[in-house]
Amino acid sequence: MQNSSVPEFIPHPLLWSGHAQTIAAAWLPTRSRVAGRTTRHAVDVSEGDRVVIHDDSPGSWNPGDRVALLIHGLCGSHSSGYMVRIASKLMARGVRTFRMDLRGCGAGVGLAANPYHGGRSDDVARVLQRVSELCPGSPIAAAGFSLGGSLLLRLIGESSPLLPTQLVKAAAVNAPLDLKRCSLSLKHSAGGRYDRYLARLMFEQVRGTRLWRSDVPLARRNGPPSRVTEFDDLYTAPVTGYRDALHYYEECSAGPYVGQIEVPTLMIASRDDPLVPISVYEDVDVSPAVHMVLSDQGGHLGYISSRSGDPDRRWMDWRIVEWLTGPVEVASPAPSLRAVG
Repeated sequence: MQNSSVPEFIPHPLLWSGHAQTIAAAWLPTRSRVAGRTTRHAVDVSEGDRVVIHDDSPGSWNPGDRVALLIHGLCGSHSSGYMVRIASKLMARGVRTFRMDLRGCGAGVGLAANPYHGGRSDDVARVLQRVSELCPGSPIAAAGFSLGGSLLLRLIGESSPLLPTQLVKAAAVNAPLDLKRCSLSLKHSAGGRYDRYLARLMFEQVRGTRLWRSDVPLARRNGPPSRVTEFDDLYTAPVTGYRDALHYYEECSAGPYVGQIEVPTLMIASRDDPLVPISVYEDVDVSPAVHMVLSDQGGHLGYISSRSGDPDRRWMDWRIVEWLTGPVEVASPAPSLRAVG
């Protein structure tokens, strides 16, 4: 579909590399705050677990007005910088915004005995159902970031019967469409530094919580694993019923579902993303309902721009806000691929 309305991403002059964009986005402080009224809702998912959604409602919102759901990525939460910034921007446009904590994350620590992973699309479906119950008659848009983007794409591509008819738009940024290819590529990106860093974060996220299992191979290690694939071999796979990490990746990747998406969807990725190789986007079959925007630069959830027409330098934020609040479109007969930058 046509993407001519998406402005070109031009990186900040000090942040030309994908590594610089990724690191700066992760570590620069977020000045945004979610103003207005925030309410927490616990949502029942499978296996007796619960997740938490943070309901940010602007004072101007009325029943039937727009609603949005935001889903964080690996080792994130409702308080991740991009989640707070985009919620704040949506609320400024009068959109009631829900920020989801995946299982065992954020305010959901202690409410789940089973971890989130790339195949938990039903969790997102049940949250969307809950949002539709809280906001009957409101059009719902959803955006996922990194792994949260994969969960959302998988869900809408599956055409799950749990998907509410109120969902009118979706967006995903830097989603790891092929978990196997992404996890294996981490070994070589920046000399494996991202791999070691993420593996340590994943280990710390489960250790000392209800998610910890004393009967899995990870518990017999002295310290965190050095690779994401190793963590998934020693923990994710045995805890969630997969033979090993590769079996988990094959069963839970979102790529095979992108060609079946019927909800108008924006997908953003960058060619210099150090965590998600661009080949996973170039090789995927794309549904006519999908707008795919590939930027030459931007890193992983970075997209910190030079001076532009946006109110601040957060190019990603404004593309998501504009898409989620824009008019609902009807899929054209054929997909398109547009390079930006």
